[in-house]
Amino acid sequence: MTAGPRGHGRYGEDVFRPGQPHEDERIDCGALAYDDITLARLRSLGAGPGWRCLDVGAGTGTVSRRLLDEAGVTSVLAVDRDVRFLTERPVPGLDVLEADITAPDFAPGRFRLVHARFVLMHLPERERLITALAGLVEPGGVLVLGDAVDLTSDRAPGTPYTVVMRAMWQGLRETIGTDVSWVPSYPRLLRGAGLVRVAAEMHVPPLLPGSPISRFWADTWERSRAAMLATGLVDDAAVDAAVRYLDSDECAALSAGLLTVWGRKPEEAHR
Repeated sequence: MTAGPRGHGRYGEDVFRPGQPHEDERIDCGALAYDDITLARLRSLGAGPGWRCLDVGAGTGTVSRRLLDEAGVTSVLAVDRDVRFLTERPVPGLDVLEADITAPDFAPGRFRLVHARFVLMHLPERERLITALAGLVEPGGVLVLGDAVDLTSDRAPGTPYTVVMRAMWQGLRETIGTDVSWVPSYPRLLRGAGLVRVAAEMHVPPLLPGSPISRFWADTWERSRAAMLATGLVDDAAVDAAVRYLDSDECAALSAGLLTVWGRKPEEAHR
């Protein structure tokens, strides 16, 4: 994989470094906001006993572990560029692989479920990667992708939250290459990768004082503050005001949505 637009590191690591203090807590706040929705969708698609699963960009492993504990899948291969949070919390049935999914030789096998959430939005060559991930799905299996959709359009109210979110998206795009503008094209890309029964849904967690998603954004802004300030759209005072706004009863804004898209590998592909 190539670096970001200004030569920065892969997967957003120059901003969201795994070695930063409390980075696992930030990731877990995102998990608390989105995991229930993700697990409900994976189970509705059939994830259960006998399934061998691949969890791409597994982070702290919350989805991987819940697939084992709640869905009862047979095994999960959790893949990440940095696996320190995964190896700290081992459980039976969970295998861990430190790898770069953009590498041409990334071929860990075939799986009944291939899942990636908040990964591809940070990477270039997205169409190639979706095709590659679809190639890891066994016949009859399912590919499930989830990424963020920005809901701070030009017509959204100009709240402290909206101002800072716009600066965040621009700052991340200019530094590490994050781009969520293409995420609504997921259904078309999955169809183009040969998958069928493609469908999608979106979840927007409520921004409430002290909620996991509010804590997630506050921590994310702190880690990406330099990139946000570099855009010229905000200053430190604006970022601080947005953090206070998130934790107040005045907050009236839409968090970024999680767009989840899935498709199945045709059974006849093996004949």
